[in-house]
Amino acid sequence: MKNLWNESDLNMTAAGRIDAADTPSELVELVYASRLLGKDDRLVMHGGGNTSVKSVLTDFIGNHANVIYIKASGVNLASVDAGDFTPVRIDPLRKLQQMYASGQRHSEEDIRDFSTREFKNFLFLNLFTLTDHMVSRSLSPSIETLLHAFLPHRYIMHTHSLALLTLSNQTDGARLCREALGDGYGQAPYIQPGLGLANLAHDAYEANPSIEGLVMHKHGLVTFGDSAREAYDRMIDGVNRIEERIASAERKAFAVAEMPSQIASVEQVAPIVRGACSFEKTPGEKDYQSFVLEFRTSPALLDYLKIADLEAFAKKGAMTPDFIIRTKNHPLVAPAPDAADLDGFRAAIRERVERFTEEYRAYFERQQAATGMEVSMIDPMPRVVLVPGLGLFGLGRSVADARLTADIAEHSAVAMLDAESIGCFESISEKDAFEIEYWDMEQAKVRKSRNGGEFAGKVALVTGGAGAIGLATAKAFKQKGAEIVLMDLDPAALEKAATELGSGTLAIPCDVTNSAAVGAAFDAVCRAFGGLDIVVSNVGVAWQGRIGDVSDELLRRSFELNFFSHQTISQQAVRIMRRQGTGGVLLYNVSKQAVNPGPDFGPYGLPKAATLFLLRQYALDHGRDGIRANGVNADRIRSGLLTPEMIKARSAARGLSERDYMAGNLLGLEVSAEDVADAFVHLALETKTTGSITTVDGGNIAAALR
Repeated sequence: MKNLWNESDLNMTAAGRIDAADTPSELVELVYASRLLGKDDRLVMHGGGNTSVKSVLTDFIGNHANVIYIKASGVNLASVDAGDFTPVRIDPLRKLQQMYASGQRHSEEDIRDFSTREFKNFLFLNLFTLTDHMVSRSLSPSIETLLHAFLPHRYIMHTHSLALLTLSNQTDGARLCREALGDGYGQAPYIQPGLGLANLAHDAYEANPSIEGLVMHKHGLVTFGDSAREAYDRMIDGVNRIEERIASAERKAFAVAEMPSQIASVEQVAPIVRGACSFEKTPGEKDYQSFVLEFRTSPALLDYLKIADLEAFAKKGAMTPDFIIRTKNHPLVAPAPDAADLDGFRAAIRERVERFTEEYRAYFERQQAATGMEVSMIDPMPRVVLVPGLGLFGLGRSVADARLTADIAEHSAVAMLDAESIGCFESISEKDAFEIEYWDMEQAKVRKSRNGGEFAGKVALVTGGAGAIGLATAKAFKQKGAEIVLMDLDPAALEKAATELGSGTLAIPCDVTNSAAVGAAFDAVCRAFGGLDIVVSNVGVAWQGRIGDVSDELLRRSFELNFFSHQTISQQAVRIMRRQGTGGVLLYNVSKQAVNPGPDFGPYGLPKAATLFLLRQYALDHGRDGIRANGVNADRIRSGLLTPEMIKARSAARGLSERDYMAGNLLGLEVSAEDVADAFVHLALETKTTGSITTVDGGNIAAALR
């Protein structure tokens, strides 16, 4: 592992990357060192790890206070900034340590009670200040604050080095770590973070004040120093020594499982996995909670997945407790997917998911009784699915969560293979896993993602996504938690729309009249998100012409886009939705022209009328699959179909102002693209409505459905 420290980069950090004028120099150095650690996911991943520095601050009335700046819980080291370090008064923390060291309230029960009930409030009560930044981002001091405070060193760095875990998570991990690091590192057995672990760290230092760091078995590596560079250098040096020890170990070979002659593709497998891992929010109501899937594969990962005894390996537990809230204690192992027998794969994985959830419920009941923890069970679905011959899927309520889980799972699988190849991997006990999984301070890290909106875990695809109605609709679904796929013919407009929607948006340039291109686009959606739940078939062009004069070419062209493209989109959506087996939503932008045709609008109105009946046919034929089909009839919306030039010409022809023309309805109100978007969202939420048309036109009796 390369040491990345560079004094020039440190000076740049001080000069520009944070507001150095208001930031103590020691905190500037800590920010720089923390970012270096965060750059390497072999050290920390997604909010893991902790760094701190001790300092002296002066309050408003001139009192000096000893504080420890410690990275807030859940903040990523790779992008951490000065405001992400919470300043906690250190004297009360050390008084706590002295109190326990002197024998006051020193029972195991007292320590456990403090760590689970009083700890978080104790830290908040001793914050030096509570900044607006901390409040807006709900930042709280790290669960490792006491450990950092109980050690006397100025700078402390803590990582979840995969190399360290590979060595320490062994039945003889203490011996192996001593061989790699010598006596310059203390060692502490696994114990849940909190007061007990902080006391163990302090005891290790007291036993040998010359140590440069601390091995926390099955947890992580801690190094310290008088400067940020010294603590960082020791971390890199320690990890390099561990990696050298691993490289020198004799490795064993593993029996390999037999694989099908042809493994099914990701786009075939992902919707089946996604459907199997969904569950009804209310039993019998067919309203499913789904997950976004993130797929990963690599030669090293495939080597792990082909082991004959993979299921036994996978059940050994997590690499470190910090991963459990993201991945659960172990993944689900799927059968190898035979491309010639997808029905068999579907049946097998559903049976394995059922078994996984039964085992999880039993684990919860068993450990809740054993620990006495008063907690409610989170959903029992797996968060990682291993698919031999293919790769793995990380599951999350958002694409960000799914990617985070997949990152952890991919690195863990490769590290576990290393650990098994040089010895015998050993994780923490089931009881320890339960206590960390259901500890409130750990659950707080993922609580936000569980409340991501009505469409959290759902994937919504919008055609014509770069247009006014399409983009407004995509924004409305995203606001309620859905992952968004935009399809549009115009690549430049599509890129602009995707940028406006923000990270995580999948933008696919596509001619929806090309069935092969549409099929490829839907396959891309499955590879990116695992499947889809909602399709808004919104594309359309309002070609005009007197019906007796219009050419066959124009009429056929209009039908290709304004009718057949909706059929192509719907067929591809239904293909995936049926594979998932969790229903779905088809939504169509129909148009008032379908029921209230205007003069010279036959080329547009005729295919739109056909689309209205297409909607009803899908409702009729696929209601049995739990797929709902509904539509919106809108009128006079500022969009590509009604440009500013058209509005100006039409209002002038009628002798009206543009405002009066746009508000020419029963309510006297202009209807916007956002109003249409809200109607689509409403229909997607109406779980017991299908075959319905909602008018969004401010009131037009002639266009009302009778």
